[in-house]
Amino acid sequence: MSVRTLVVDDDFAVAAIHRGFLEAMPEFEVVGEAHRGGEALRAVEALRPDLVLLDIHLPDMSGLEVLSRLRARGGPPVDVIAVTAARERETVRQAMSRGVDNYLVKPFTRTAFLDRMREYLAQRIEVQRLGQVLDQDEVDSLMHHRPRTPAMPKGLSAVTLRLVTDALRASENDLSAQEVGDRAGLSRVSARRYLEHLVTIGKAEVQPRYGMANRPAHGYRLT
Repeated sequence: MSVRTLVVDDDFAVAAIHRGFLEAMPEFEVVGEAHRGGEALRAVEALRPDLVLLDIHLPDMSGLEVLSRLRARGGPPVDVIAVTAARERETVRQAMSRGVDNYLVKPFTRTAFLDRMREYLAQRIEVQRLGQVLDQDEVDSLMHHRPRTPAMPKGLSAVTLRLVTDALRASENDLSAQEVGDRAGLSRVSARRYLEHLVTIGKAEVQPRYGMANRPAHGYRLT
């Protein structure tokens, strides 16, 4: 089931950008937008989202006040990720003390936004996976937002994975396994193993490419 999400930002254009980012992720469903604090609180009651992307700078009240009211309300719990230009230490501290689930500082890239949403998804899946009674490791995982991630497949190196990721990031177009291998100093076969791992963990996407004699190949790009 997708994560029902409410986007809250005083800037209509920015809210539309965030909506577009989310709509590219099948795990999320944008159920509404709000551009003022009071509007956001009413939308939460009416739409019952699972997640709110919350700007701190709103015209009628601070996003911190919105966060406090969300935490004090009855009804189903809602997760909140601050997505804001507010980076003052006291603002961040208050957001943490009032129960924000994550904090993303503007401006950011599309990749950074998607990475943060995937972190949230991993955390959400971890919470749902756990039993009713937790051991200390499980408590630590939740308290410090350290979802358990699958181990890297045998034979793959974190250093080499970074080289492959950097090769993709530096290109404006998708790359074949051979092209990635040439840039990262790997064989085509080795590059393809790392690329397939990135696709498996949701960090990259692959699509058919047609070259000479209409023979299909695969192009990879970061998501």
